[in-house]
Formats: sequence, C-alpha cells, structure tokens
Amino acid sequence: MTKYVHDVAVRWSDMDVYGHVNNARFLTLYEEARVAMFFLAAREQGVTSFEEGIVISRHEVDYLRPVDFGRPVRIETWVSQLRAASFVVSYELFDEGELAGRAKSWCVPYNLAEGFPRRLSEAERDFLKPYVEQ
Repeated sequence: MTKYVHDVAVRWSDMDVYGHVNNARFLTLYEEARVAMFFLAAREQGVTSFEEGIVISRHEVDYLRPVDFGRPVRIETWVSQLRAASFVVSYELFDEGELAGRAKSWCVPYNLAEGFPRRLSEAERDFLKPYVEQ
C-alpha cells in the first residue's frame, strides 16, 4: 500500500485560547491533505472527475497530543475501505515527527450538477487502488 504524504501549514488562525490547534481545525488540516490527493495528485494522473463532487458522510477523529503553531504538519493519507459508491480515507497527522492525531473520512462521489450520489468510475478506482490498505 502506498500512502499519500502532504505537508500542511499550521496557521495562526488554527490556534485556540489554550495555544494549540483547535480540535475543529484538525479536520481542516486533514481536508487540506485530502483535497491535495484527490484534486492535485489525481489530476497529475489524468483523473479530474473527483473535482466534480465528493461529499463527506462521516468523520471520525482521535486526538493524541496537542499541536502548536510553527512548523507544517505531515499528513499521511490512504484508503482504508473501497466500495462501489463510497470510500474511506484514513489519516495520520505527524507534528515534528510525532504522531499527533488519526482520523477517517467517509467519502461519497457525488454529482453536484444533478444532486445525487454516484458510483466510482473505473479511472477513479484505478487511481485509488495503490492507496488501498491491504
């Protein structure tokens, strides 16, 4: 299995009154990595259909330690479940080399123009296969 690795900057606006990244902002950091994977990496392989619509049906987040402002965090992303019309993206967030969080997002390909969920295309499945957890 291949993991998609993306560095994400921690912004001052991500901080809360306690001086570390707000719990809700962890989802934003994970989103940055997910968008890079499905919009940038997929586009590099000629797959642009993800850009037509993916909705999130569920998130699950484990906070393992606080993250402070400073260096970018490294997020490793892979697909832990692949179905005909949905997939689960798993993440591990590393701050200065230490695991600081884990998460999962349940993703549904979606036809935004017509307003309904759709099945993954063969090209999308081919893009995802190297990232699927065995």
